[in-house]
Amino acid sequence: MKGTGIPEDSVVLSAQEVADLSDRWFAARCAAEDVATAVAEGADQTELKELTETLVAMARDAERLR
Repeated sequence: MKGTGIPEDSVVLSAQEVADLSDRWFAARCAAEDVATAVAEGADQTELKELTETLVAMARDAERLR
């Protein structure tokens, strides 16, 4: 991006890509809150396993830029 004033190592995202990324991170945060609530309420191992698997999947999806 020479001549633009934008650093060479910049990442440019469209407004839609930013919205999608924000949505994925929001979903991951909600999944983390679900795990925290389940732990606080004494959920059994099966429920915790399912919730943490969902959280990990959402976190992996959230780290994807495109």
